[in-house]
Amino acid sequence: MELLKHFKKKLVLVFITALFLFLVFTVKTPSTYNSIPKPSGPPSACSMRISEQTITPLNNTKHLLVSAYMDQRVKDFDIRIIGIFRRDSIQPLHCFFCCTGYLSKTTPATILQHPDNFGFPFVTTDVMCQIPQNCNATHVTLLTTPDKESPSTDQWLPIRNKDTVGQKEENMQFDFTVCISNLFGDYNNVLQFAQTLEMYKLLGVNRVVIYNTSCGPELNRLLQSYSNEGFVEMVPWPIDKHLNPSRGWLHSEHGGDLHYFGQLTTLNECIYRSMERSRYVLLNDIDEIIMPYQHDDLMSLMNTLRNQHPNAGVFLIENHIFPKKHFEPSGRFHLPQWNGVPGINILEHIYREDPARNVYHPYKMIVRPRMVEGTSVHEVIKNFGERYKVPLDVCRIIHVRVALQGSLTLEQLNVDKRLWDFQEKLIPNVDKVLKRVGMLNLT
Repeated sequence: MELLKHFKKKLVLVFITALFLFLVFTVKTPSTYNSIPKPSGPPSACSMRISEQTITPLNNTKHLLVSAYMDQRVKDFDIRIIGIFRRDSIQPLHCFFCCTGYLSKTTPATILQHPDNFGFPFVTTDVMCQIPQNCNATHVTLLTTPDKESPSTDQWLPIRNKDTVGQKEENMQFDFTVCISNLFGDYNNVLQFAQTLEMYKLLGVNRVVIYNTSCGPELNRLLQSYSNEGFVEMVPWPIDKHLNPSRGWLHSEHGGDLHYFGQLTTLNECIYRSMERSRYVLLNDIDEIIMPYQHDDLMSLMNTLRNQHPNAGVFLIENHIFPKKHFEPSGRFHLPQWNGVPGINILEHIYREDPARNVYHPYKMIVRPRMVEGTSVHEVIKNFGERYKVPLDVCRIIHVRVALQGSLTLEQLNVDKRLWDFQEKLIPNVDKVLKRVGMLNLT
């Protein structure tokens, strides 16, 4: 009897085991995502082919890629690739991702040319991509055909701004970043540049980003000094190695492949570069200062403007020319220690043109980068909030340069000594940086 009971127990155990194995091998567990792409083979070595250049030619095209950013502000897209495309050679492209440990399937790319091309054959272009499900994308590239293994010559772009989502403005690394779009030729205006950067420090700017193709030797020394200090971020911009960039803004007058050495591309790239780390971005040229006239610094200005216009993300600042041919008569700021330093002494130029209101008058901008999708030189082309033109008595641009209205006499100009309000701190700070690079005249 005991033997029979033992046999029955063993029989039940065998039956349960057989039933369990049957269920494991014949019943398929439902999948959460039916469209999850399968890894295409073993883990990818895409990290071995990461582009270390700021301008990367795209294989089998006439186009150039600059950088890739996470951008989920536009419905159905996750990634924005900033590039420079030849307008007459646009073709279908496909986004190809390096996920953590494997290559994804491709997704179709949406190509968006910026509206301002000024007649040049190449134009700033955004390529919008959607990341496949279940892909923790770290790098992206573009292919001319879908579902294709990435050849060894393809260059991957790292995906930046992955930490932007949920980050609060007030917790960012910088309050203010200035974007200087392009430096090219033998530009060597050392004194004005040092004065401008030191003025921006006094106004509360934390970082200046400069896209540098070339410049004069003394200015290069100054830039390297600021870069070592951490105030200036130098971005190499060898656009002349890839295209014939124009020194002008209009193709019919100046020729070349691309407007002003790619100015529009670098302005847009700088906005996205700053999106994760800076509350505000100033978009202006190397010889311009966005100057508050009723506040001591930029943060006080922006706090006032934000309280008055909480939904604004773009603040337009009017440009005002201070002709460099007219000098302040007393000569009090013609300082001997600056003799021999190349460039303009902006403290000597206090006469300001009134803009001609009957013609187009350009503005520059202070923007909240997360509220901007794309920009041109003098206005944004896409943004998510309101735009506000700041009254000129509140803030204007000090722009010391060749006269725009050369026929105006001295009596027809306005006396504007706003820069002098900062001279007690500005002059010793400029002296200090010039001494640091061996350009201060101590004799």
